[in-house]
Amino acid sequence: MTVNKVICMGLGYIGFPTAAMLAGKGLTVVGVDINERVVESVNRGETHIVEPGLPEMVGQVVRSGHLRATMQPEEGDVYLIVVPTPFRGNHEPDISYVETAIRSVIALLKKGNLLIIESTSPVGTTDKMKQLVCAERPDLEGAVYIAYCPERVLPGNLLYELEYNDRVIGGIDEASTQKAMEFYTLFVKGNLHKTNAKTAEMCKLTENSSRDVQIAFANELSLICDKAGINVWELIELANKHPRVNILQPGCGVGGHCIAVDPYFLTSEFPVESQLIAKSRELNNYKAFWCAEKIKNTILEYEMKHSRKPVVAIMGLAFKPNIDDLRESPAKYITQKVMQSEPKNLLIVEPNIREHPIFKLTDYQAAYERADVVVFLVAHKEFKTLAWNEEKVILDFCGIFKK
Repeated sequence: MTVNKVICMGLGYIGFPTAAMLAGKGLTVVGVDINERVVESVNRGETHIVEPGLPEMVGQVVRSGHLRATMQPEEGDVYLIVVPTPFRGNHEPDISYVETAIRSVIALLKKGNLLIIESTSPVGTTDKMKQLVCAERPDLEGAVYIAYCPERVLPGNLLYELEYNDRVIGGIDEASTQKAMEFYTLFVKGNLHKTNAKTAEMCKLTENSSRDVQIAFANELSLICDKAGINVWELIELANKHPRVNILQPGCGVGGHCIAVDPYFLTSEFPVESQLIAKSRELNNYKAFWCAEKIKNTILEYEMKHSRKPVVAIMGLAFKPNIDDLRESPAKYITQKVMQSEPKNLLIVEPNIREHPIFKLTDYQAAYERADVVVFLVAHKEFKTLAWNEEKVILDFCGIFKK
């Protein structure tokens, strides 16, 4: 497949690394974003996302002229839609960003163009977007290729996984699937698996809902073990000695824009059928509430015992270790809940960001030394260098010490 120019709609946590990787393969890539600061940053060869290897790659592809950014889409050969798909207050998926992005390129589309949606989407979204395109451009009926291909990467290892992970690709028809397969062959070294658009959409939702259910089991175990006086970390390690058991590690909840969000795409559309998925979402949300209550109770117990309020260190705000992403973060939620009742004597730590508009951040070593109560919410690598201190009250919700 001959591709002269790729238009990447969205320069967020997935779109930006994808655009940089495509440019690194020698393709001409134009990244489009509504955030002017992001566009200016990219054009300076800078990164707005913490990701190993990304700053070097971006600097190189911008200097070479293979990557540039703009706020308005341009004509191209391939259009990648990599914009957010949040949910509304009632946990209904919001595909308005996808629709807006596609509307903005409809006038630019030419016969033979390839339009690919990578954004997590409800089942049937790709077909709806095809209808939208053809309604506004009847001349493109059967003349453009439209497909869905979800990303399945892990923050912190994005560049490697974008290239080496398998991809599931589903078009609105066989020709679209084949064209999309040819495009991903240009930069993906993992296996490419053909299907239809609906199945590809469902596959993404299934993958993350499955992980949510598995994490819910681990989190439920942690609640049981806390009440029973059992070390949950030791328990899981021993249970996993069984050849057919692989229990995940518990945490303070589930965050991010995938596992904490995607199950709602199924529960909203299939409320009767998705009982286990819905209950897992409920339990993982409850775990964050439970952690916040345990912290507040520990603070009260300390005050009653020592006749003074403790200095409390909240260790971690990101939704997972070693990244700067706070989207849907249970650690952030817990910190806010604790701040509501204990606005003073809190030392908040997040080593992956320099500053935050709400939280005043403290160095992790200084916070650990000063605190009477230390709350580990995220297993950042920096925290694992700290030594256990018997003189402190330590609440370890993420297995830093596994005590």
